[in-house]
Amino acid sequence: MGFRVLLVEPDRLMLEQLSMTISKTPGFELVARYQAASDALGQGTVFKPNIILLGADGQKAPELIRDFRRLYPDVSIICMGEQWSADSAAHLVQAGARGYIVKPFTSDELKNAVEAFAKSGMVVGGETYTFFSPKGKSGKTTLIANLAMELARRSRAKVGIIDADLQFGDMAVFFSLSPTSTIVEAARDAEFLSPVTLAPYFMPVTENVHVLCGTRAPNLIDRVSIASLERIIRIAQSLYQYLLIDVPPAFNPTSIAASELSTTTILVAMINGGYEIEHMREALEIFKDWPDYEDRVKAVFTRVTPCDRASQEEIGRALGFPVAGIIPNAYEEVSAAADSGMMAVDIEASSPFAQSVSKLVSKIMGRHSSGWRSV
Repeated sequence: MGFRVLLVEPDRLMLEQLSMTISKTPGFELVARYQAASDALGQGTVFKPNIILLGADGQKAPELIRDFRRLYPDVSIICMGEQWSADSAAHLVQAGARGYIVKPFTSDELKNAVEAFAKSGMVVGGETYTFFSPKGKSGKTTLIANLAMELARRSRAKVGIIDADLQFGDMAVFFSLSPTSTIVEAARDAEFLSPVTLAPYFMPVTENVHVLCGTRAPNLIDRVSIASLERIIRIAQSLYQYLLIDVPPAFNPTSIAASELSTTTILVAMINGGYEIEHMREALEIFKDWPDYEDRVKAVFTRVTPCDRASQEEIGRALGFPVAGIIPNAYEEVSAAADSGMMAVDIEASSPFAQSVSKLVSKIMGRHSSGWRSV
């Protein structure tokens, strides 16, 4: 079944331009077009559209969407505007729109918008997790990759990963990806991007797990400004129910910016001597500037032996802060999975490592109900 489009655009010249784009896009039929929304509300139902492209730049756009929703309850409404704003797009989606596209758009952008939003809609109220380590060699990348795969499997939601470890990010290597574009290109174009046009910069790992790969060389770090990174994160939050961000170790503008925009910051440290708990304690002190830091910051330790509740409680007492999760030493298991082109949670689903990851996923998915401390 093709897409029967009803187009509503107040500007006459833009109406003509968009009409031509829709008409030449395979699989799309322009069944009606209007400059006045009132005419579309009064006459458009006879054309039986299944997609409405609605110009929504005015302040009365949410009210207009609700009017269309009442008259076309089973039709996907995608709003159009001159520029993308996370707050404005969220208000439109909350009013009943499925998504938002910047006009004018190309045929490919139209197809991408309908594919992304017509069925599931733009994400509002998703979860963003920044993974930060006080020092390197924490097992953070391994944890993020396996968490993403398990989250997608169990929630069936879209999971995005942003590799913002701008000098030494290795998420592309971990997933054996050969990206045609990276965070550098996304940052270059950030000012002009929207959810529809950002999506192709992410590389698919599976149908529901996508990665925005890091820089190809450490010296490219200066090409990703903090402002562009923040815009990329805000846009990506409209694409993914769960967005996982890998940031470099130690506090710097990148890790701070990502943490500020996150629902939760997960501090990751590897047990490998006597200093990790002290480093974690110092990191927690910095986050205490947040009035809600006890809810927004979680501590996770990797390579914990023995990996049991007693160890978790012991580490928590030494830290003076609840430990949200512990991961066992699973170097051989993770390496074997990587050699097979799989994640450890897939190749050894019953292993202690996979079970520990699964517990963290349960906590993430139950954040609004049972919470982190109950699993």
